[in-house]
Amino acid sequence: MTMRTQAPPPARAAFQALGTTAVLLVTDPRALPAAETVLRAELAAVDLTCSRFRPDSELTRVNLSAGTPTAVTERFAEALQAALRAARLTAGAVDPTVGSAVIALGYDRTFVSLRPDDARPVPVGRPATGWKQIAFDAPTRRLRLPPHTRLDLGATAKALASDRAAQRAAAATGCGVLVSLGGDLATHGPTPRGGWRISLADDHAGPASGRGPTVAVTGGAMATSGVSVRTWRRAGRTLHHIVDPATGEPAAPVWRTVTVTAGTCVDANTASTAAIVLGDGAVDWLRSTALPARLVRLDGTVVRLGGWPPDAHPSDAGGSR
Repeated sequence: MTMRTQAPPPARAAFQALGTTAVLLVTDPRALPAAETVLRAELAAVDLTCSRFRPDSELTRVNLSAGTPTAVTERFAEALQAALRAARLTAGAVDPTVGSAVIALGYDRTFVSLRPDDARPVPVGRPATGWKQIAFDAPTRRLRLPPHTRLDLGATAKALASDRAAQRAAAATGCGVLVSLGGDLATHGPTPRGGWRISLADDHAGPASGRGPTVAVTGGAMATSGVSVRTWRRAGRTLHHIVDPATGEPAAPVWRTVTVTAGTCVDANTASTAAIVLGDGAVDWLRSTALPARLVRLDGTVVRLGGWPPDAHPSDAGGSR
């Protein structure tokens, strides 16, 4: 008679960081402290490098030097190149030069500090400067932004932090690691039997209702972008944080959420954000990428692409949020 020992469930840690919830899962509970140390170090570094809310961040310094050549650190260069690659792959639908537009809409401070209902009028939207106007020499890390241009690296920088933290934590501990930063999820190392069970929801921080579909992630990364959670009102109008670079306005609300899986969290986030911006054009564009994707319209209608499986719920799949 043989007995099969069952592996312990993944150990979990969660805390607030980068204006969202950081979640860490590891396949070996003994590795949780070491993996959390790696994650916290990565988050501190990306915050100091790419936060547009910190006066001492490198991004703030770079934005203040717009119009003048400046040298950037290796970490900033990595984040910038990820953002420029996202802009190139999406033909500008995801563009790091939307910083001024985001600020004009009122998102000029951390989200929790925003006024939920601002009476000030909404400024007329202006197109972003455009990523092609950025002059960056990678070997010397010399950067020149066009005058009056502000970068916003938020989306791709957060996804890059998930990728980096998962890879570094797995290397440090030798076990499987999952890192999720507000919907930007990356995995590295061995996967639990049956995969990482992830419940999809509009709000990653909302209460687990048991009604959201569950997917098993067996490797790589997944990202969800949406327009229903990070919203605020201004002059009687509901605004959200994903800006269309072509108009400087919040992207037209066609999709409530878009979830994409890819080899890296940066690529998954790039595709999910682009889909929100592209609106009705997202389906054809995502088909051209061949990435698995799940899009939810405002009325709840679901579109699945690239082999995304039919929805399974926790009671069906045995998963948990």
